Amino acid sequence: MQNEVAKIDTSGRILLPAAFRRELNVQPGDDVLLVLGNDSVVRVLPVRAAIREAQAVVRRYVPVGTRLSDELIRERRAEAVAETDISDA
Repeated sequence: MQNEVAKIDTSGRILLPAAFRRELNVQPGDDVLLVLGNDSVVRVLPVRAAIREAQAVVRRYVPVGTRLSDELIRERRAEAVAETDISDA
């Protein structure tokens, strides 16, 4: 684990040390996600890494070969048919 002290400037900004930016593979202007844990630990994740983590969590609950986009479209179409049936009644 790497440790380094950083200061908060008058605008509330923290400058990430160059070694951290290299390790995170972030450049000026990149978006990062800050996650504040219950233990007051702040995680800094490049958005692309946060997306990968979220995808991994979802993947644990989705059967292999299932496309969630297809499931969503199928559900929405069924809801549209049900709404049409109700309004025709």
